[in-house]
Amino acid sequence: MPRHARGFDTQAAYDHLARRDRKLGAWMKRIGAIDADPRWRKSFDPVDALARAILYQQLSGKAAATIVGRVETAIGSDRFHCDTLARCDDATIRACGVSGNKLLALRDLAAREGRGEIPALRQMSTMDNDAIVDALVPVRGIGRWTVEMMLMFRLGRPDVLPVDDLGIRKGAQLVDKLDGMLPPKALAERGERWGPYRTYASFYLWRIADFGVQATSKASAATKTPTKRSQD
Repeated sequence: MPRHARGFDTQAAYDHLARRDRKLGAWMKRIGAIDADPRWRKSFDPVDALARAILYQQLSGKAAATIVGRVETAIGSDRFHCDTLARCDDATIRACGVSGNKLLALRDLAAREGRGEIPALRQMSTMDNDAIVDALVPVRGIGRWTVEMMLMFRLGRPDVLPVDDLGIRKGAQLVDKLDGMLPPKALAERGERWGPYRTYASFYLWRIADFGVQATSKASAATKTPTKRSQD
């Protein structure tokens, strides 16, 4: 069974994208090279990462970090999995600031881990992107976007394009100088030329979207927050 390496050659990706797409290449030259993500080299527990993603949803980073810290104290561990989450009853976890829906999601994640339904990191190395998505999206509170962020930033998969991400769509709009953002299906078709390095193209599209935010902010003297990317 083939194994998928974590990470990819960013110089090869840069050269490929600059050659295949002149419009994107012009932006890449302006922005400069984007380094590899250091998380590609670090081991992690997928269940812990998914639990943290659940807790961070729809919150500012500071607020979410506070809640995560409270839950870690309550369960007496800095790792979330079925055994540690089982140390506290629902009321205790809710008292940490966890919403009812997020609590249900954490309990579902823990139950699925206990049944062996969540692939371990080693197992993921033998699974393709779609197989990992299919294995994880049944978890309550985990959508395709969350899994795509794990694929890109933690597993270092080179060919992921999160077409539902607003930052990605905005970046593509700026690259092609369009009046509006492409719908996801059209963006997927547009992104075919970026394969097999659509992850690296996505890194640039996020940066390009941030350039657009900064330009708008300067023009209007308004402050805007760039699109949230992923959770550590």
